[in-house]
Amino acid sequence: MASQKSIHELAEEWLSLDRNPETRKEIEDLLEGNNIAELERRLRRRIQFGTAGLRAKLQAGFSRMNDLTVLQASQGLAVYVAQTVPDAYEKGIVIGHDHRHHSCDFARLTACAFITKGFKVHFYDKLVHTPLVPFGVEALGAACGVMITASHNPGPDNGYKVYWSNGCQIIPPHDEGIAACIEQNLTPWVWDKHLVNGSPLVGRPLELVADQYYRVLGNLVQGTSINRGMRFVYTPMHGVGLPYAIRAAALIGAERDTNMFTVAEQAHPDPDFSTVKFPNPEEHGALDLAMKTSDGLGISLVLANDPDADRFSAAVKGADGKWMQLTGNELGILFAYFIFQTESDKSKIALLNSTASSQILRSFSDIEGFYYEETLTGFKWLGNRALELEKQGYKVPFAFEEAIGYMFHGLHDKDGIGAMLMFIKLLCWIEENISGNSMTRAQGIILCLEEIYSKYGYFEDKNSYYVSLDPAVTAGIFRSIRTMNPSESGEYRYPETVGSRNVTYWRDLTVGYDSSTPDNVPLLPVSKGSEMITCILDNSVRVTIRGSGTEPKLKVYVEAKSASREKSKQLAEQVWDDLEREWFKPRETGLLRP
Repeated sequence: MASQKSIHELAEEWLSLDRNPETRKEIEDLLEGNNIAELERRLRRRIQFGTAGLRAKLQAGFSRMNDLTVLQASQGLAVYVAQTVPDAYEKGIVIGHDHRHHSCDFARLTACAFITKGFKVHFYDKLVHTPLVPFGVEALGAACGVMITASHNPGPDNGYKVYWSNGCQIIPPHDEGIAACIEQNLTPWVWDKHLVNGSPLVGRPLELVADQYYRVLGNLVQGTSINRGMRFVYTPMHGVGLPYAIRAAALIGAERDTNMFTVAEQAHPDPDFSTVKFPNPEEHGALDLAMKTSDGLGISLVLANDPDADRFSAAVKGADGKWMQLTGNELGILFAYFIFQTESDKSKIALLNSTASSQILRSFSDIEGFYYEETLTGFKWLGNRALELEKQGYKVPFAFEEAIGYMFHGLHDKDGIGAMLMFIKLLCWIEENISGNSMTRAQGIILCLEEIYSKYGYFEDKNSYYVSLDPAVTAGIFRSIRTMNPSESGEYRYPETVGSRNVTYWRDLTVGYDSSTPDNVPLLPVSKGSEMITCILDNSVRVTIRGSGTEPKLKVYVEAKSASREKSKQLAEQVWDDLEREWFKPRETGLLRP
């Protein structure tokens, strides 16, 4: 919510609270230069605490990531956890950080806020990949966890990711409760980053937690040994993943510089991400250097993590010399099919994916008879739902989201290192059961996908996004979609067509409408604070659009089902063009294509 104070009052408030000389000077310089517009951007609105925690540019100001906003968030979180989790002080908090600018400082400030209130602090004093924080919360029985990371955002950003006592990302009402406690605890209790060094409340359990984590990964790949001729190039995308990937690969006998080779320019932590504009393996061109490295070594397989190593991507080179990067949905259904085929007891398993992900998993479940559910986007929903199903007696061996996020049995958040290991196991299984040794890995994967599509339907997607630099533009686009077919009575009306296709299903999880339920109330949770619409056209094309909670993006997911991959792909492309012309109108709205 925007403050009603004058901009000079907000600047004085900032200067009265901030004790970091660098960020104080930023505001002082803006005042001296009378840069009112920039002061407004920095100070008018407070950084929003949501279900992903915090994420923003590293700058001075209430709307940015800096020492003060991290302290304020930590103080509010400490108060809320103490009020909500039994024995919270003794259970304590797990705190980890990656290599981004100021990540270590933010982790130390977070620890100091909790120490000051008397919490036990489980402090990871080395760079860690994000999955070790939620895993550590579960393993240590902690009350909550915080990971300082901005995942795959550009270098100038950082973030603050919160996990609840069950090892999952927070969901409502915890996000609102924490936000309220932050507002009530804005004056810093402590500024001493070195308090973490000598406090008897601080433990350093990283080695213990890592050992338990690798035992879980070892159970996932038990009995698997890498084909000695299998070689791959790995990139951690300038992030923290390399030491964790090396130790994981060793679980199946993969040796560095024999089986596993790295992209030298991207192998070590670099907070400026010097070789990629966006350090996200999904982004066009992000794997170019890894492919070039592979070409030079005569290797046809690339495996990649994002900088905090909770996401995973893969690319294979075919016999024609062309690289094929697998989409998030293709990886998801490959994993699901492989895991289902190799499960010894299929009677009580459940597989999950998010509503923005491929519907082939639903078709798969309809034919094979296992339990399937879709959740809202984000592993906060997938992880929490998996825990609920496990309490009901289900085994949840796998869940995925199309944004290259994968969760496996024994874990309750996405894990890029675990996914890397399971992908190698998947390749070994494809060679033994589908393709044999006579085919390239690309041919084997294509053959496996064809086997899946021939059984469960040909689904093809076209997923991308528009850059929307102004939240008001995004809100305006959703508003225009909702008012395309106005009703004189004021009842909710949705568009009847998109292009030449009829809308056969409509769900709006912002206003709370679902055309398929008797009372038009959605089965999935409604959130008025986030934009999300899903519709189906002619019972064959599913469209989901949503505003990103962490980036200035309007995300668009189109998936078509038809009699062949080619027809499905063509259908998805046609609907994308219709949506751009009728809904998004980038020339008029100012939306930018990547």
